Amino acid sequence: MNAQTHQPQAATSLTNNAIDAVDVLVIGGGPAGTTAGALLAEQGWQVMLLEKDVHPRFHIGESLLPGNLPILQRLGVFEAVQEIGVYKPGADFTGPDGKVQSFPFARALGNTAEHAFQVRRSEFDEILFNNALKKGVDARQRHRVVSVTQEHDQYLVTYLDEQLLEHQIAARLVIDASGRDGFLARRRGWRKSSPRHASAAVFGHFKHVTPREGVLQGNISVYWFDGGWIWMIPLRDNVTSVGAVCWPELLRERKTDLQAFLREILANVPDAGDRMQKAQVMGEVNATGNYSYRSRRLYDDGMLLVGDAYAFIDPVFSSGVYLAMNSAMAALTPAQAWLQGNKREYRRAARAYGKAVDSKISAFSWFIYRF
Repeated sequence: MNAQTHQPQAATSLTNNAIDAVDVLVIGGGPAGTTAGALLAEQGWQVMLLEKDVHPRFHIGESLLPGNLPILQRLGVFEAVQEIGVYKPGADFTGPDGKVQSFPFARALGNTAEHAFQVRRSEFDEILFNNALKKGVDARQRHRVVSVTQEHDQYLVTYLDEQLLEHQIAARLVIDASGRDGFLARRRGWRKSSPRHASAAVFGHFKHVTPREGVLQGNISVYWFDGGWIWMIPLRDNVTSVGAVCWPELLRERKTDLQAFLREILANVPDAGDRMQKAQVMGEVNATGNYSYRSRRLYDDGMLLVGDAYAFIDPVFSSGVYLAMNSAMAALTPAQAWLQGNKREYRRAARAYGKAVDSKISAFSWFIYRF
């Protein structure tokens, strides 16, 4: 399955004011951007989406939550995701004593699904990108936004195409779904790191990790160790995503390469070390540091942040993709108000949007901090 790439139009000339215009410009083609773009295009708005990379691409964050499933159904991609996913009945947590405690979604309170999926993000994100194209989004890959400037009641967006030619387009509404790049939050000085969740991660994909048995086979497994926690996420074709989240000092002070560092952590954790004895690494082991943050602002007039462009918290409870897609759906109400020219309603809806997003982030953060 290869995502299509729209060919860029001829570079516009500012001297003759021949600047193209759209209703909505979305920065970023991950789960948040493609969700917002697809749903707005479905409602009849002219949407352009600019993604700096190309699908399929490696991305961490493969464990979904039951809350993702209604969104997938709303987008019309549930069956496609089910086809590439591993059935996830819940999660299991293993303490320092090696005792495994399982928490199945079937026991959850409320009317939620009894399962979720584990997915390769390269496949999952590509499905969502292609779906946005199908819905009518002018979605372009290898197109990098370099600036966003306000001009009266619209924004002038400058971007580079695949040949590094510069283009400009006017947009009535800009949605920042640029993920951890945080395009608008960084440039406007809104982003600040979270001291309560300061951490680093080292991770990779491995073949032949010993799976859980029986009904636990599709679980995400979480382990505690003295310096942090470990995840094991079963994917298709006997592949497992394995990573360790730890204090940044541990990563900075390591004496070995990243794979050896990760394997050393795993070897010293009951059960995790046993499951890794036959494991073979696929590709590179990667690392990222100090990645928890939040933007001081979630919106401005004609400008909305969604997903990781606004905030990212420790992923121990698999909240990342859910929060991204959920916030993209919630952003539709203020987006519609702005596009309809109702500024007063937009500001009211944007405040409500901010409260809803912050409420969900705070709920996950409360558990993460105590974990």
